[in-house]
Amino acid sequence: MAKKDFYELLGVAKGASADDLKKAYRKLAMQWHPDKNPGDKAAEQKFKDISEAYEILKDDQKRAAYDRFGHAAFEQGGGFRPGGGAGGAHDFGGAGFADIFDEMFGDFMGAGRRGGAQPGRGQDLRYNMDVSLEEAHKGLNTSVRVPSSVPCEACKGTGSAGGSAPATCQTCHGHGKVRATQGFFTIERPCPTCHGMGKVISDPCKPCQGSGRVRKEKTLSVNIPPGVEDGTRIRLAGEGEAGLRGAAAGDLYIFLSLKPHRFFQRDGANIYCRVPIPMTTAALGGQIEVPTIDGNRAKVTIPAGTQTGHQFRLKAKGMAILKSPARGDMFIQAMVETPVKLSKKQHELLKEFEKSGSDKDTSPESAGFFAKVKELWEDLKE
Repeated sequence: MAKKDFYELLGVAKGASADDLKKAYRKLAMQWHPDKNPGDKAAEQKFKDISEAYEILKDDQKRAAYDRFGHAAFEQGGGFRPGGGAGGAHDFGGAGFADIFDEMFGDFMGAGRRGGAQPGRGQDLRYNMDVSLEEAHKGLNTSVRVPSSVPCEACKGTGSAGGSAPATCQTCHGHGKVRATQGFFTIERPCPTCHGMGKVISDPCKPCQGSGRVRKEKTLSVNIPPGVEDGTRIRLAGEGEAGLRGAAAGDLYIFLSLKPHRFFQRDGANIYCRVPIPMTTAALGGQIEVPTIDGNRAKVTIPAGTQTGHQFRLKAKGMAILKSPARGDMFIQAMVETPVKLSKKQHELLKEFEKSGSDKDTSPESAGFFAKVKELWEDLKE
């Protein structure tokens, strides 16, 4: 069967930029990765095809050769296999997925691991944690349980039965890489025999099947510093997946999400609280007590004539600021409450109040508004 055009595989135009290629590849790789489609051979093949297409098109020299000669430029030497040698199987569980993880999240997680990366390095892990606003303010020491892989105790992470040392790979002579000619180019790639490790195991450890790691849930202590915000990322170096056969472990990234609070809304280091004020207190003045983020109470003086929307600032009563002794402010927003379910006597008193004074004196804003409305109607009549 004829191979499909690389540009069509990625769904981009022939003149697509490097960024467009990368975006298209990331989207397709996430969709067709075998970890998301276990046991689906069609998805596995699709993933290999798009990986091959991207590996060629992202390289300027390879892309130029492909644009000129098509697939024929890479047919010499046995063809291209992403992550392995000619005809070799792709290791989706080891170094292969680490490469794809870098491709999709390298910029997001920080500097990629390409170039000087150690073969077989464990995958990075992500853990989503919900914290309350109070915990974000005070900080928190807690523990999390993370499903992961850890070094095999039976072989001490070597992958060899009894912990014996692996033998040097005879294909790459311990280098972990081999060279192959493809068309006009000589390309260096991970050794298909040892998958870039440089060593092979003749007697694999049975509990870990030679990988040097086993699946296990581990409990980790996490320190959440005061002042963290929604989306804060905490990195625990070396707490990700164990590396293949003693290689370096990946990292664990904890992403924090702040749970909604029943009273407070946060904006940076400041917090806001809408407080209903009885009409009598707003009209006559008085004092109210409001809760604060640290669990205490604060008294707020309400001046006579307070209107809905008026804000009272409580200095340094807001959120803690990350890596700083300072604190934000707290803002109380007054919401004047209109009385409901009046008794007959209360109704009569309000009627008497209404008759006793002028709206211009007691309600200047509404009086001024309706005066302007009246002027508008008179102007329209002329």
